Amino acid sequence: MSREEDKIGSGWFEVEPFHVDVTGHLALGVLGNELLNCADAHAERRGFGMTWLHDNRCTWVLSRLVMEMERMPRQHERFCIRTWVENVYRLFTDRDYEMITAEGEVLGYARSVWAMIDMDTRKPKDLLALHGGQIAGYVCDKACPIERPGRIKVRAEEPVRTYRAQYGDIDVNGHVNSVKYVEHMLDLFPLEWFREKRIRRFEVAYHAESYYGDTLSFYREEAGDGAYGIEVRKEGGEVVCRSKVEFI
Repeated sequence: MSREEDKIGSGWFEVEPFHVDVTGHLALGVLGNELLNCADAHAERRGFGMTWLHDNRCTWVLSRLVMEMERMPRQHERFCIRTWVENVYRLFTDRDYEMITAEGEVLGYARSVWAMIDMDTRKPKDLLALHGGQIAGYVCDKACPIERPGRIKVRAEEPVRTYRAQYGDIDVNGHVNSVKYVEHMLDLFPLEWFREKRIRRFEVAYHAESYYGDTLSFYREEAGDGAYGIEVRKEGGEVVCRSKVEFI
C-alpha cells in the first residue's frame, strides 16, 4: 500500500431494509450519517476522534456538506465509503468521500468542511496547534471530482413549514443533529417526486446551532433546472442552515 493510500480510511456497509426509502434505495439521510461515521472512525485512528475530543472538551462540527450521486445503492447491496483529508487550515479542514460498490462501480462522491470547537466556549480551536500540527500530515492528494460547495441564496419570504425541535433531533453535542436538517428539508417535497425523480446533488451549509424546543421555519424557492434552495431560520430570523437540492 502506498503512503497516500494509507491515509485513506474505508468502511463497508450493507443497505438494510430499514435504511431504504420508498424507492428501495438508500435514504439520503442514512448516507449522510454513514459519511459522518466514517469521518469519525478515520479521525479516531489518527488521534482526533471522539475519544480524544471528549477527554479534551472539544468536538467536531460540520460546516458544509455536498453529496453528488450517480445512483443510490439498493436494498441489500454492499458498498464502501472511502474518506480522506484534502486540506487543513487553521480553523477548518476539508474532508472528501468516495462511494463504490463491491464490483468497483463508483456510486458518487461527497465533500465536507469541518471545524473543531471548544464545548464550553463554543469557540473554534486552532487545528494546526493540536498535537504539534500533526493533523496536517494526514492530508492526501487523492482527487475528488465534484464541485466544491458554493454560495446558496434563498429569497423566499414566507415559510412553507414550521417545526419545533424534538428529542429525536438532538445529538450528543446537545444541538440538532446536522443530518436531521437534511431529513426535514427533504420532507418539504411530495412523496411522488422521489418515485419519479432522484436527487443528483444535495448541498448544505450550516451557519448556527439550534436546540431542543427551538421553532424552526423552512423557506423554499425554485432555482431552475430542477434545483431548489432551502433556508432554515430560528425564531427572530437567525439563519441556521441553507441547502440546494438538485433533482433529475
